[in-house]
Amino acid sequence: MKAVTWQGVNKIGVEDVPEPTILNDHDVILQIGLSATCGSDLHLVGGYIPAMRSGDVLGHEFMGTVVEVGPAVTKHQVGDRVVAVSFSSCGQCWYCRQGLWSLCDNGKPNPGITEALWGQSIGGCYGYSHAMGGWAGSHATYMRVPYADQGVFAIPDDVSDERALFASDAAPTGWTGAHQAGVQAGDVVAVWGAGGVGQMAARAAMLMGAERVVVIDRFDNRLEQVRRHIGADTLDYQSSDIPAELREMTGGRGPDVCIEAVGMEAHSSGPQHLYDQIKQQLRLETDRPPAVRQAIYACRKGGTVFTLGVFAGIVDKFPLGAVMNKALTLRGAQQHGHRYIPEILDRMSRDEVTTEHLATHVMGLDDGPTGYRMFKEKEDGCVRAVFRPGR
Repeated sequence: MKAVTWQGVNKIGVEDVPEPTILNDHDVILQIGLSATCGSDLHLVGGYIPAMRSGDVLGHEFMGTVVEVGPAVTKHQVGDRVVAVSFSSCGQCWYCRQGLWSLCDNGKPNPGITEALWGQSIGGCYGYSHAMGGWAGSHATYMRVPYADQGVFAIPDDVSDERALFASDAAPTGWTGAHQAGVQAGDVVAVWGAGGVGQMAARAAMLMGAERVVVIDRFDNRLEQVRRHIGADTLDYQSSDIPAELREMTGGRGPDVCIEAVGMEAHSSGPQHLYDQIKQQLRLETDRPPAVRQAIYACRKGGTVFTLGVFAGIVDKFPLGAVMNKALTLRGAQQHGHRYIPEILDRMSRDEVTTEHLATHVMGLDDGPTGYRMFKEKEDGCVRAVFRPGR
């Protein structure tokens, strides 16, 4: 079958790979309907995430149709139209039972790499390197999904493929950030990053009762999407003093909750960006953290900062003194989508969450390299490139 694969740093290819088969009684095989690029994929493309191998199939945000089920699967049958969470989680370990699904003890077969990186292993993520399980990704005609009764969800009849697609990763990641950050009614919430995840974090915060939500970015088309489709306020960090603007909006205090939805290749203005870029390229730090730094400085005393963007290792000039002396709560997580997807699909069916606008460029698998280039370079206003196998 045809698949979009990682061929090396900044090299994306399309090749024929073997079709997946049932390997465990709890597996299903999906015929992929739609599969989206994600900002965290760019860390793979740029070579910042370890343990990628040439020929690895990319993609972790997807929906499709069940074409084969393992004998132990009870919740799905052939022909079901479904969306799958991007993380593989067993549902039986202590972490899964606590609702901390992305921390699953059994979500990947090779925990050693992340144990060395972070002290403990976490769950696996499809198409996201052998450090995260080595699972084949979704930019393909077919895909094997383990733990199907836990991580695969039927799509309501009145929710389109294009809308349901983003219930796989962008929306539940945003929900994880807003919920785990403790957004409450009346809060002012600031979100750094107006990509798919940032937009969904903003929408989640609004639905959780936030009084005001402000999304910070530099791309006009993404900020326009926030205003039109999410209904939040926006700030352009290239033309605004963000901490000053946020204090002005909050009576001098700063936001109650600050959500960083950018990650390890964050851009910033001024000499700080050059400093971080050089240190990252020289591997003197693995991640560029300017958005996290700004969120920490901007957050009100006693507030919460949540790191939702993907980080891999170590950062430089981290303002730990501000975290401690301002009595901030600092949290982070990969997504616990198993926990949030049912609610998200329900809200999608009631038009409370809309996501179709994120799929700015839909194309076939043969256009995989083009789609990733457009997504990385933001060509033609690309917010997300989406692949439709067979197109």
